[in-house]
Amino acid sequence: MSKSSTPQMELAGSLWVQKAGQKVFAEERIALLEKIHELGSITHAAKAVGISYKTAWDVVNLMNNLADRPLVERNAGGKGGGGTALTEAGLEVVRQFHVFAEEHRRFLQNISQRIEGGGDLYAFLRRMSMKVSARNVLAGKITTLTRGSVNALVVLAMKGGASISSTITNASVDALELGVGRDAFAIIKASSVILGTDLHAMKLSARNVLCGQVAKVIDGQVNAEVDVDLGGGNTISAVITHDSVLKLGLEPGAHACAMFEASSVILGV
Repeated sequence: MSKSSTPQMELAGSLWVQKAGQKVFAEERIALLEKIHELGSITHAAKAVGISYKTAWDVVNLMNNLADRPLVERNAGGKGGGGTALTEAGLEVVRQFHVFAEEHRRFLQNISQRIEGGGDLYAFLRRMSMKVSARNVLAGKITTLTRGSVNALVVLAMKGGASISSTITNASVDALELGVGRDAFAIIKASSVILGTDLHAMKLSARNVLCGQVAKVIDGQVNAEVDVDLGGGNTISAVITHDSVLKLGLEPGAHACAMFEASSVILGV
């Protein structure tokens, strides 16, 4: 997927006006007032905005009670058996709320443009917007990209100096438009992470060995989830057996190393 086709993240927010700690006006309530003005019937207005007749009147009564002047009035009698209409105060509230809403939209747009310039907050918000099933999502910057005939080895430098290696296909490199200097995410399932102790001097086939301190252990009768603090604000989680936790003596503060294959690392942008 090209960069141009990637949906842009935008700031969004809700606007409401409150009095005495109670929400008086909000977008959905203004919509109800507008429909009452348009249709002249609270029954039809309630149906148009998707709420019950009783709920509509409860909302109207609340707004009337909290507003300085009544916003909605009943018109009894007449050829059609009466109806419901906005007062001058109600019409003014609708008009003023749209002024507030437009200024609120401009405010969010302005903030979004200022953040989108490449600030750390915008990058953080984009990372938080990702939804993946894998337990571990670690951010970094690509420092090495070596292509082979079919696969490529990509090295990602994280905060704190640790690196993660990933083996992916050349087609994936092209599809993600990966290159040295680009920000990316390493995604690793907790079940793919093996934990050990004192692995620094051992010769292992696994490309990734990251060491740190055990931050948390959630133990169960069969399996346990262990979080290892790697430093630099990075934490990696592993799911191992209960017996392995006891055998390795894993507890908060203990030294531990997380080990996983480069082929177990999925890259995302």
